[in-house]
Amino acid sequence: MESANHSVVHEFILLGLCKSQNLQIFFFLGFSVVFVGIVLGNLLILVTVTFDARLHTPMYFLLINLSCIDMILASFATPKMVLDFLRERKTISWWGCYSQMFFMHLLGGSEMMLLVAMAIDRYVAICKPLHYMTIMSPRVLTGLLLSSYAVGFVHSSSQMAFMLNLPFCGPNVIDSFFCDLPLVIKLACKDTYILQLLVIADSGLLSLVCFLLLLLSYGVIIFSVRHRAASRSSKAFSTLSAHVTVMTLFFAPCVFIHVWPFSSYSLDKILSVFYTIFTPLLNPIIYTLRNQEVKAISC
Repeated sequence: MESANHSVVHEFILLGLCKSQNLQIFFFLGFSVVFVGIVLGNLLILVTVTFDARLHTPMYFLLINLSCIDMILASFATPKMVLDFLRERKTISWWGCYSQMFFMHLLGGSEMMLLVAMAIDRYVAICKPLHYMTIMSPRVLTGLLLSSYAVGFVHSSSQMAFMLNLPFCGPNVIDSFFCDLPLVIKLACKDTYILQLLVIADSGLLSLVCFLLLLLSYGVIIFSVRHRAASRSSKAFSTLSAHVTVMTLFFAPCVFIHVWPFSSYSLDKILSVFYTIFTPLLNPIIYTLRNQEVKAISC
């Protein structure tokens, strides 16, 4: 690899979330609990949906895939971040850094499109209930799922293509707890201003377009159900509110990071923690608390 891109850097140094030793011990305990909660919460959804025949519906098929993505998304950086709180020197290999960036964009892009697929599912279920099982057939579900992963793969591959010939010959310090693509690009020993704009435009455009599509789709759903009977509207809004909450929690930090010109790395760190750690933790909680079927089974 050294001969491929003329790099002499074989590892990167991560500065982490903070420098205070006392805070690092506190963060170690706190994020350890959070990571366990992410795994257990999403596993609970997987087990519940898999073994309860009443939940073998298109919506829950998409939901368990969302749980799988959330668990993997949280696992690409969180365990290392937790262990790094106990280390004075926080390093990551060249390949480890590139793997983090690839899987982050792969899973992030896939989750964006999966949320769009879930919005389509809710539109059909609420607006065309009599044809729901016909329209959301196994073939359509498989197509939506494969399309989500395909978009994530294309998005991630296009992002990583920007990195292929970048030389790294000097600074190797990343002011974050994981390898964030814009921060890594800035370390290259060449002018990368145009490249940084392309990376931000790529991620920002995907985030913004998906977010606007979701806003539009849920707006249409809300408009269509507001004149229905109170009992039917209440159930529809209960399910819909969970989807809208998850959508907002995931997309808002992504859109702000890639579209809004923040200059503060500390704010970027907070937003990165939110969408890589707290969103995967909150998703199973939100769907459990706001979903009538899951609450009924739990009781």
